[in-house]
Amino acid sequence: MNNNFDFIAIGDIVVDAFINLKSARVREENGHPELCFPFADKIPYDRLEIVPAVGNSANASVAASRLGLKTALVTNLGADDNGRTCQRVLENEKVATDFIKIHPGKKTNYHFVLLYKADRTILVKHTEFDYRLPALGRPKWIYLSSLAENSLPYHGEIVKYLKNNPEINLAFQPGTFQMELGYEKLKEIYQTSKVFFCNVQEAKRILSAVQPALIAGFVGQEKQAVIIKLLREMKKLGPEIVVITDGPDGAYADGGNKILFVPMYPDLKKPLDRTGAGDAFASAFTSALACGKSLEEALMWGPINSMSVVQYVGAQKGLLTGAKLKEYLKNAPAEYKVSFIKV
Repeated sequence: MNNNFDFIAIGDIVVDAFINLKSARVREENGHPELCFPFADKIPYDRLEIVPAVGNSANASVAASRLGLKTALVTNLGADDNGRTCQRVLENEKVATDFIKIHPGKKTNYHFVLLYKADRTILVKHTEFDYRLPALGRPKWIYLSSLAENSLPYHGEIVKYLKNNPEINLAFQPGTFQMELGYEKLKEIYQTSKVFFCNVQEAKRILSAVQPALIAGFVGQEKQAVIIKLLREMKKLGPEIVVITDGPDGAYADGGNKILFVPMYPDLKKPLDRTGAGDAFASAFTSALACGKSLEEALMWGPINSMSVVQYVGAQKGLLTGAKLKEYLKNAPAEYKVSFIKV
């Protein structure tokens, strides 16, 4: 086996069942939106669509492969039909499956995605696999994302591997349970990261456990000023580059001596489903760096991939090839550019 990979993603893989709700409403509760529908009732839905082989890391591996990188995925599957389907999808996407472990008696992860308008609420359940890091060789980049609650020792294996191979770059996009583990338990992952990705809400969640007074002090402050503080404080946790996305309001990056901002690439039409938009951004950004692009160029790649993904249901259908992404970049409107923010 040739282990000379450009990009190896590590993380859980899932099958997503998209349930398009017809009757629901969104209400604000203490500043947090909540999806609501009647309790103990029959709730009509419009359609059901099954999308296999997704999840943060699986999405990233497919994105990197389409962008022209030699890519593999380290993940775990149950010995079931869903697992076999996921493996076929990856093979068709030219993602190497050498590092996939099949677990007899275990079920492949299966999530339910409640899709209402263009946003989604996901019911998640991660099977607790016996995580073991295979011999990965020396890829250019490792992309680490969502794993189950029992994965803390596995993170230790990953840290040890990266310390023994310091030339390998780590991109870290924490998933739900990794954020629940908290910074202290994963501090060596943060400190080893070349690039760290999260959105504004996730940055506040991570930092609220580290500096609760900082988050409490944001009340009434202008949004961009808050994001700049979040960037700076996240960078103090160890990553060399911190990227924080703000949905349709753009994305920010702190590379150490400069803070950059890029707007979202204009939607070609009204977004259909925002699932996977963050994965599309982060994987395109990382792929650009793996291709030797600058921080500014990488920041231009991310929103284009996100724009395409939200035009489809599911996190992978809209992922772009390198040629198509460069076409969008060439035809970008004049206002689509990276700007420097003075602080």
